[in-house]
Amino acid sequence: MKKLFLLGLSGILLTACAPKTAKQTEFMLDTICTITIYEEKNKEKTADELIEEAFELCSGYEDMLSRTIEGSDIYKLNNSGGTPVEVSDDTVEILEAAKRYSELSDGAFDITTAPLSILWDFEGEDPHVPPEDQIQAMTEKIDYTKIKIDGNTVTLEAPVEAIDLGAIAKGYIADRTADYLRENGVTSAYISLGGNLYAIGSNSQEKRPFRLGIQDPKSTDGSIIGYVEVSDKSLVTSGDYQRFFEEDGKRYHHILDPETGYPTDNGLSSVTIVSDKSLDGDALSTACFVLGLDDGMKLINSLDGIEAVFIDSSNEIYLSDGFGKTIEFYDAE
Repeated sequence: MKKLFLLGLSGILLTACAPKTAKQTEFMLDTICTITIYEEKNKEKTADELIEEAFELCSGYEDMLSRTIEGSDIYKLNNSGGTPVEVSDDTVEILEAAKRYSELSDGAFDITTAPLSILWDFEGEDPHVPPEDQIQAMTEKIDYTKIKIDGNTVTLEAPVEAIDLGAIAKGYIADRTADYLRENGVTSAYISLGGNLYAIGSNSQEKRPFRLGIQDPKSTDGSIIGYVEVSDKSLVTSGDYQRFFEEDGKRYHHILDPETGYPTDNGLSSVTIVSDKSLDGDALSTACFVLGLDDGMKLINSLDGIEAVFIDSSNEIYLSDGFGKTIEFYDAE
């Protein structure tokens, strides 16, 4: 077996050569995170101080939402044995959003897949294909309707044993980070939380929207296949190249189908969502990847203010209806 782990950036900032006020990179949220400020109007704090405080905010959310950090809301829920747990307002907001996208996608997006993801162990030292009977046993523990929310009290009812916010939490954190920076006078900035990208305002130096690149799923060096120009928008990609391993000559990626228990196999290589909120993009990129091209595109075209770029295993590119009307896609130069 050959293990391969790629932390593929779902997008690349193509205007990085522009002058910047401040930039900082940290490893948190199990990935590489970067915040760059190009223009701010805060008279009390420097751009460096604002970035430092923004990362402190991210760290606080990680302590609250991580499945593995002892004492987090999610850790408490997963170790509650089905008893009610009091959680924060932020956790409730994310859980309600997760349930909403589960319903919207008919279960293609489901945070109760945690036991299945743990079984596959894509982030472990020696991931391998689990036995069939164990996979099927874990699929029986998947059911988003068993997450019960009453105010700030959350209960995981049987058969659900655990949840994982990995497919939605970074989107929420990116949104809150952008809110914080805006509230503190930042008018032009770029946030990258392991590929959850958020452009605040426009590129103030170049007097144009930020150009965000979409990675070529077939590349091994992060080359882009195209880009979009956006202001005050998020770009999130789910792709089969981001985390995977190979066993007996076959590649297994980390985007699991809740119905089969196996990595989704429908001919897609990546789905990129462009939206006002990164939380929406985070959930929808996963949901649409699992749904496949036809059903995923149908879902995106039914939603206002959200667009998508689907790339199949032959590197054919498919765009949602809003491209050419509200946003443009450009081939890589």
